Amino acid sequence: MSTETQEDGDDLEERVSNFLRRNFPQIQMHGGSAAIQQIDRETGEVTIMLGGACSGCGISPMTIQAIKSRMVKEIPEINKVIAETGMGGDGGMGGGMSPSFPGESSGDDEDDEGPQAPF
Repeated sequence: MSTETQEDGDDLEERVSNFLRRNFPQIQMHGGSAAIQQIDRETGEVTIMLGGACSGCGISPMTIQAIKSRMVKEIPEINKVIAETGMGGDGGMGGGMSPSFPGESSGDDEDDEGPQAPF
């Protein structure tokens, strides 16, 4: 069974990577990058770092929100997405942007897709 778990883990990382490539090709087209920093298979948490042009982009908060809301819906093993641009005061080592939008509630609303990036 441990072999099966390892294969599932590799498959999960591949599915997250494919999700980013398939759903957000604009990140790369606009000079940005999205890299998987960590996947915690036990908690279902994935950490994504947006870099390159994303670090200074005004719509990166919308891109982050779209990634967060869509990934948990498309990949059942993922329960939470932490996505950052490295724009925090810690030199890009976590604590990046945490976008909020007018009318956004602090509770988790499963049906809320959040704002959509204009691309």
